[in-house]
Amino acid sequence: MPFLSPDQRRDLFQKAAHRAGIHKPILAALHQVHQEPRLLDGETGLGIVPANRISPEQVNSFIGQVNFGADTVRSLIYSLIAQGWQEPDLWNREQGRYSDRFLRIVAKGYIPAPTDPLAARLELCDFNALQQTYCQQVTAELQAAGAPANQIYLDPALLSVAQEFANHYLGLSYQRDALLELVRLWLGLDDRERAIALLSDAHSKSTSSGPFNLDTTLLQFLHKALSAYVGYPHQREALLSLVQSWQQVESREAAICALQQGIDPATDTTALDAAVMAFIQKLPQRYQGQGTQRNALVEGFRHWYQLDSRPAALVALGVNPDLFSGATPEPADLQNATTQTDRGLIEFIHHIPDLYLGKELQREALLYLAQLWYDVASPEQTAQSLLADYRQIEAAHSDSPDALPLPLPLPRLPRPADWTVDNLQLQAPILPGGSFTWAEATQGGLYLPTNQLLIEAIVQTAARIQQARDRLGRPLTIVRWYQPADGPAMPDPSHASRHALGLAIVFYSHGLTGNQLYWTLNPWWRGGLGRYIRYPYLCYVDAWSDRARWTQYE
Repeated sequence: MPFLSPDQRRDLFQKAAHRAGIHKPILAALHQVHQEPRLLDGETGLGIVPANRISPEQVNSFIGQVNFGADTVRSLIYSLIAQGWQEPDLWNREQGRYSDRFLRIVAKGYIPAPTDPLAARLELCDFNALQQTYCQQVTAELQAAGAPANQIYLDPALLSVAQEFANHYLGLSYQRDALLELVRLWLGLDDRERAIALLSDAHSKSTSSGPFNLDTTLLQFLHKALSAYVGYPHQREALLSLVQSWQQVESREAAICALQQGIDPATDTTALDAAVMAFIQKLPQRYQGQGTQRNALVEGFRHWYQLDSRPAALVALGVNPDLFSGATPEPADLQNATTQTDRGLIEFIHHIPDLYLGKELQREALLYLAQLWYDVASPEQTAQSLLADYRQIEAAHSDSPDALPLPLPLPRLPRPADWTVDNLQLQAPILPGGSFTWAEATQGGLYLPTNQLLIEAIVQTAARIQQARDRLGRPLTIVRWYQPADGPAMPDPSHASRHALGLAIVFYSHGLTGNQLYWTLNPWWRGGLGRYIRYPYLCYVDAWSDRARWTQYE
């Protein structure tokens, strides 16, 4: 069985460390220092061997070594806390890592108590090697994330921000999940369901009256946790996980960076923007042509485009301006104006999810629209109404009327007479009535042609590959087309220059092999045609002037 890649190992370290509430670099360091035992999957272990109820089979794979390694480190920390170890004994606040004293204990190995069903035995290792490797791992992770080396600021920032989270809790699902992660890690649990069960049990045994309310109980737990915080490593990891999940950032280190830069939940518009966009996406199915609804949409349109009057907004929506000059418009003219207004407003609403960039003027326009729609008196009431709607949408099943409607494709723009670098439309076919789009030619816009010569080469190649598609009578899926020479490695580096010219395509067709495609195209294809033995479903063609045939065996 092939060995795991470094990225796969790092991913396993990260998942196990997050589950157990330990510092991930210790797992990587144990693996690098021990390199034992030899495992059935061809990997080497973290120095973990069976103990108590853990069988040899459970630790005879890399995944088992990592998971039980995390459990064992957690068990060791808890046993030291029970022996009276304090935060400085376990953690170096300034350097943001486990203390040397704790690393010495880890290096001496660990035999868990017979009553511990989850922890395995950790073999001893060289302290100096463990310390050096662990510190290198810590430094590398912080540098990769751009996080500061000195983390003396971290604990005060964590406590302050966590308190602010409590003050700005809105009951949204990601906020609830963040608090559940705090509870789980604080209590040393492996899953959220167990955390909820323990909270419910504690509530039922308390003297407080009333039914169990998860949101209220979570906030109560947060306040108690902040009061009880003494800097134990698992407490810090619990708060960091709270920040990571609440701020919706990618990693523990990203949360540390955010805390250094400063987090102000009072000015965070993440939840409000999500609620606004959900409200906007529901508007077309809610709109019934009532006067108050139309007025709300017109005012939202006017503020969005910063128009100075309602007539100016109606003119921008396509209404005849002569309608405003007459004293008593004809009923037919009014009906036509109303129909045109509604059509323009719905089209505007459909475009907002694509246009919204979170700019303050855009947000204010949509909030004003919502305020008029809900007929409430203040922006604060508007926000509460939006968030109440959003909570309902979050909990809705996909087939529920409360769920968001599926997004509609935007209408296509008029096709230009000739393509240039300034007028490309990614979703448009390269050729009139053709099968291949500019999105396929440019990998979704990742690599856009920079001059007219490239444009013309791609158009020329599209005409050639269209002939192949028509002859085959089936769709072709483009894997690679235009890509600059400095792009990612290709399956055939020798042809990178032709991809950089926009003249080469690698593709496949569902249900056919590369060999079938190759031999079908071979008799008539002018230009390069290739196949890959290593990638048996891919085929290569180019619009080069010379006929060439090749097979790549390696």
